[in-house]
Amino acid sequence: MTNIKLAVIGVGRWGVHLLRNFLAHPQVSVVAVVDHHPARLAAIKQEFDLDENVLLTTEWESVKQVAELTAVAIATPATTHYALIKDALQLGYHVLAEKPLTLHPEECQELCQLAEYQQLILMVDHTYLFHPAVERGETVVQSGQLGALRYGYATRTHLGPVRQDVDALWDLAIHDIAIFNNWLGELPVKVQVTGSVWLQENRKIEGTTTENPGLADLVWVTLTYPNQFQAYIHLCWLNPDKQRRLGIVGSKGSLIFDEMSSVSPLTLMHGEFSQQENLFIPVNQKQEVLEIEKGEPLQKVCDCFVVSILQNTPSVVSSGWVGRELVEILTALTTSLQQGGKSITITNP
Repeated sequence: MTNIKLAVIGVGRWGVHLLRNFLAHPQVSVVAVVDHHPARLAAIKQEFDLDENVLLTTEWESVKQVAELTAVAIATPATTHYALIKDALQLGYHVLAEKPLTLHPEECQELCQLAEYQQLILMVDHTYLFHPAVERGETVVQSGQLGALRYGYATRTHLGPVRQDVDALWDLAIHDIAIFNNWLGELPVKVQVTGSVWLQENRKIEGTTTENPGLADLVWVTLTYPNQFQAYIHLCWLNPDKQRRLGIVGSKGSLIFDEMSSVSPLTLMHGEFSQQENLFIPVNQKQEVLEIEKGEPLQKVCDCFVVSILQNTPSVVSSGWVGRELVEILTALTTSLQQGGKSITITNP
């Protein structure tokens, strides 16, 4: 059995879950862990009872000395992604990067081209695209069961964590945009967003030169797709009413992905209108709870990364190019936010 030697870069709130999954993977040997905080390294060594042969270091440079290293999983702040990923690819390592790939489309483009030139896998951890409910939802939407598609909506709210490097748009929107793109099989051609800043009026997204400082705590996003289908997204990280809900409405029903549901995360709400003279009468109404496969989405991400390396085939679902598309959309949304909600056309998604 082929054994992939892997280093995990960053073991904070999300990186620790990448570490957990790769430690459990039968075709992976975690040989190094990097984190700027020595206390964090000591904690994960104890938590996972790491072997003495696993290199624990605060410096990325130290990893370069590890013999026969195959791949790296990067879960560091987005502002550090470009330099780390570029260095890793140039050294011949396959890369799995936490979302977003970088904060700039041009950097994403460069990294994707570099990965192709080096014949390496560059994959982005868009975990929701591997969620069994999202995978089943794509099948439902593409099958035409909803009839003519009318519009989409999503709400993603909670009380923290409040980021200091990016705003609520960059922190949260990428999940729902990725799901809408996946379900529709299209990319938006026009975007618009408005927002409000309350907590960090004097901060700006790191690595940018925005003239409007302040990290938005609340944003309202509108995505317009080629056939004029529109999706509306509400995002806020200072709302204690925690919601994780996304839906697509069609002429024959609605598909709801609700992570907070105690019954099932995926529900198909059947219902349509029968016109009787000037009246529209609801008919065929029923609720169908859809069964989904079991499994941790992040485990599927890690499995996909390993298979991609072994087969030397980029992930169709979440390649670097998919990451670039999402960063392009987020960049256009940022422009709209900075310009007070102006509609922005995306010419090269």
